[in-house]
Amino acid sequence: MQTVFNRIAIFGVGLIGGSFALALKKSGSVKQIVGVGRSRTSLETAQQLGIIDHIADSVEDAVTGSDLIMIAAPVAQTESILRAIAPFLAANTIVTDAGSTKADVVLAARAALGNKIAQFVPAHPIAGRELNGPEAALTDLYVGKKVVITRLPENTDQGVAAVAWAWQQCGAIIHQLNPAQHDAVFAAVSHLPHLLAYALVDDVARKPHADTLFQYAASGFRDFTRIAGSSPEMWRDITLANRVAMLEELDSYTARLAILREHLVQADGAAIEGIYSHAQKARHNWISAIEAAEKQQREGGD
Repeated sequence: MQTVFNRIAIFGVGLIGGSFALALKKSGSVKQIVGVGRSRTSLETAQQLGIIDHIADSVEDAVTGSDLIMIAAPVAQTESILRAIAPFLAANTIVTDAGSTKADVVLAARAALGNKIAQFVPAHPIAGRELNGPEAALTDLYVGKKVVITRLPENTDQGVAAVAWAWQQCGAIIHQLNPAQHDAVFAAVSHLPHLLAYALVDDVARKPHADTLFQYAASGFRDFTRIAGSSPEMWRDITLANRVAMLEELDSYTARLAILREHLVQADGAAIEGIYSHAQKARHNWISAIEAAEKQQREGGD
């Protein structure tokens, strides 16, 4: 059973990595957290905010003596970070990530780590907000949220348990999928919605009367497009990394839009209402299931 991490190194001290650090500190699960990143300013901010205790002078400084290494950088950076840490990786150090895609991350890890691949335990926290940077980090970001671990055949039970324990100390609920399952699921319920939100805001912003449109946009538009405030760099990487599954979902959604468009052309109110009603019922059932699960979790914790 895991007790306390002596030292954790976090590559990327923004919203995801910073919230991970704050939660572990609050739970008393780590003695020291070291930060690594591209921006010295962000690292200094993270240190001032108490997210990290030390700014690493080098990759070797970050990796040496760390029990756990968290990669919380955009997924396109994963392979280069893993290649940089590989020479300094001790046999007892576990490496994990927080990337929103997994098949590409696993391929990158295999290429970068070689025979050290067993030490890499891929994971994905299902939590976030539209703000970025260390200032956006929240101590309770992961409380009650799912974290999906996409275990590799080479992983040890001990390594997986260590990563799961770390996330549990953040208040998260552990789930497991394989990388392909993960990417197919999140293409539908996370990656495509982000693409659609970005596309809608971009479309409105390019219209000649955009100022007027935004002036009258209200809570419905704000709620639907909230995720378009997320990091463009991060979502560019996710979109490209999971493009095969995303194209399948985009094609499916486009076909559904084409059907709705034809109903609109034909002024077929009954058909339009049928689609709306089906969607409403599905959403109500989904929310009810979430609320039931949350209630069960609360009662189980009492």
